Amino acid sequence: MQILENYSLRELNTFGFEAAARYFVEVHSAEEVLEALRFVQHHDLPLLLLGEGSNVILADDIAGLVLKLGNAGIEVVGDDEHSVTLRIGAGQNWHQLVCWCLAQGYYGLENLSLIPGSVGAAPVQNIGAYGVELKDVFHSLEAVDCQKHELVTLNRADCLFGYRESLFKGGGRGRYIICHVNLTLSTVPEANTQYGAIADELGRRGLEETPQSVSEVVCQLRRSKLPDPTEIGNAGSFFKNPVINNHHCEALKQQFPGLVAYPEAQGFSKLAAGWLIEQCGWKGVREAHVGVHEQQALVLVNYGAGTAEELLALAARIRTSVQERFGVILEMEPTIYPG
Repeated sequence: MQILENYSLRELNTFGFEAAARYFVEVHSAEEVLEALRFVQHHDLPLLLLGEGSNVILADDIAGLVLKLGNAGIEVVGDDEHSVTLRIGAGQNWHQLVCWCLAQGYYGLENLSLIPGSVGAAPVQNIGAYGVELKDVFHSLEAVDCQKHELVTLNRADCLFGYRESLFKGGGRGRYIICHVNLTLSTVPEANTQYGAIADELGRRGLEETPQSVSEVVCQLRRSKLPDPTEIGNAGSFFKNPVINNHHCEALKQQFPGLVAYPEAQGFSKLAAGWLIEQCGWKGVREAHVGVHEQQALVLVNYGAGTAEELLALAARIRTSVQERFGVILEMEPTIYPG
């Protein structure tokens, strides 16, 4: 394990913001994680975990140790007549995992195709798309408890999953370093086409409803709406879709008949944040070196020379305009560091 000093993080965050870590290390096992924790404790340093940098905003240099999980790999650890349980390294690329599972005949992840990031980051955000969330296939995870300095196993209930939420963004933030994730997938090829856009696109293209065709369509839909972070700096969806009570939702529908809303938990509805932002006139707006993507108002972008300060100022103006017009407060998806 090699700890590097004054390490540039520009290539390790999908916004491409310039920032440096005082110390940086890539680890490949729980034992190396514990060794890194001893280094942090000995030097009294803050610790930042970094996967593929697809859901972070590096607003300044990192004064402590940046730890990147580099342990990839997939293994079968259990199976029965209709399912299989996989143990996946936290450093495994998420979309590569989806593709591997489809090739093996393991199903349940296809609606989550092409989501950027690593497997270890997936439980933190409880990633979701097109009617599926990670919690739907989640079995358990193995993590280093930074308080107890030991390896622990957390099951689905322990992780407190919610909409883009989990234990790791709430009360357990900063406490756990996820090393492996265990998922239980189906071996029965049933396609989830409940999300309207998938069914519509399958019909338009004359494709059968199979997990493979769902993955293909999801990839096409994501590429048509979301810019490739290797071509233009972004973190995908920048704001969460807000959840409001049905009374508020009905009042908004009276005032804005085109409001895009979906039923949520009892008594609540989820609004399309992108629609709200677009209605406020932000789609395609560019300010200096940052802006709102011209095809998807939910995506904020860095055109190359932008700074986190510029981006966060733009985000604040967007939030204010949406709140003033709709009475809805938008919440950011990416995490800001240092926080």
